[in-house]
Amino acid sequence: MSNILETYRRGRVQWLRFNRPEVLNALNSELLNALRDALEQASADPDVRVIALTGAGRAFSAGGDLKFVLGEVEEGATGPDGVATSVPAFTALRNCPKPVIAAVNGPAVAGGFELLLFCDVLFAAESATFADGHANYGLLPAGGGAAVLPRRIGPQRAKALLFSGDPVSAETMRDWGMVYQVVPDDQLQACVEQFCTKIAQKSPLVLQGMKEAANAALDHNEDLGLRHEMLLLRNHMSSKDFHEGLTAFTQKRAPVFEGR
Repeated sequence: MSNILETYRRGRVQWLRFNRPEVLNALNSELLNALRDALEQASADPDVRVIALTGAGRAFSAGGDLKFVLGEVEEGATGPDGVATSVPAFTALRNCPKPVIAAVNGPAVAGGFELLLFCDVLFAAESATFADGHANYGLLPAGGGAAVLPRRIGPQRAKALLFSGDPVSAETMRDWGMVYQVVPDDQLQACVEQFCTKIAQKSPLVLQGMKEAANAALDHNEDLGLRHEMLLLRNHMSSKDFHEGLTAFTQKRAPVFEGR
């Protein structure tokens, strides 16, 4: 059985690691299908509260495997960047109800960069770079590069990256608001593990509710986002975790959340 996507558990944190280092973790149908399946399994597993995504070797992902893309296009199965095959994987990431934390260990290009648009919090190694890159090969983005990136970093910056295909440093992406923290390369894994372990102790209902409300604010106007946030809170107030959090606070103890 292929180990093209490594999966391993650290407590309540499910790690997913692209494992094609010899081609800079380029995305082909096998890897994309494995990513989709792993995300769906982790989303449905009540023992998993947080998902962490990273790459093996010196790259996060170089994007679509161009040999694979060319074969798909010639067969009429897909468009640029492996649309037919990649959409389920991108959809699974976008629709994942649990926090997805990215550990960007190196270059993230084209489809690899677009995957990061649907992660919730990005930690990046100092050596990491970010680039759309599609224009360099006469391709159009199909995973959110044009549709989502402007919302993350602003339309002018997004267009500059799309048009030029030039890489941008982790520090710049942090300044633009897409990266949360930049850390030394040799500290990335430990830093992300610490962050994931910390938030995995929170109520899974709260984490999922916060993510849903935050995403709704991006997808709708502010008024609708605020209304959606209030609706989620009203629903959450009937949960056991809501009452456990309040009870633990009054009793000055650590809460024990059950996800109910």
